[in-house]
Amino acid sequence: PLSAAQVMVASAINILLRRALQEERMQKAVSVVADNFNTMRTGRANPAILDRIQVDYYGAPTPLKSLASIAVPDASTLTITPFDKGSIKDIEKALNESDIGINPSNDGQKIRLVIPPMTQDRRKELSKKVSKMGEDGKVAVRNVRKDILKRLDKYDFPKDTKKDLEDSIQKVTDGFVKRLDDMAKAKSDDILKV
Repeated sequence: PLSAAQVMVASAINILLRRALQEERMQKAVSVVADNFNTMRTGRANPAILDRIQVDYYGAPTPLKSLASIAVPDASTLTITPFDKGSIKDIEKALNESDIGINPSNDGQKIRLVIPPMTQDRRKELSKKVSKMGEDGKVAVRNVRKDILKRLDKYDFPKDTKKDLEDSIQKVTDGFVKRLDDMAKAKSDDILKV
């Protein structure tokens, strides 16, 4: 049988392992928000805005970047050159149905996307969307914290040890929340910059 001290040490090790998993889950939430920010238009040509485009290619949804090469010839144009010229209509259809808000122009060989300058109203709308994405990320991080605190309650730690663990978990959470706030502010500033 294990002594009370051995059980306490085993519990502390378990908590530390869970905390490492907590940080990993929080980092994943931050990564998801960063990926979502990268797919937003900012008024300049950025191939990342096409990352979420799925093309119905022979009946299967296929990511655009696996069907074509995407180039940035100038600051306001993206060109999409399909590897299979027969898929150009499917790619054009997927672009028209997407939420990127840019009409493709097809010359039979390539598809050109001219990024129009954004209106101030569109910039404000996208800035609000960025804020919502940032808030969603913070909710995900806080849910991870809530989960780890719930697991912490299952163990019978002395009050001061439990308080120390809760404080360290809160510090990690605050760090990730601050990172999300900084990312959202930077993206919002980038969008609002004319």
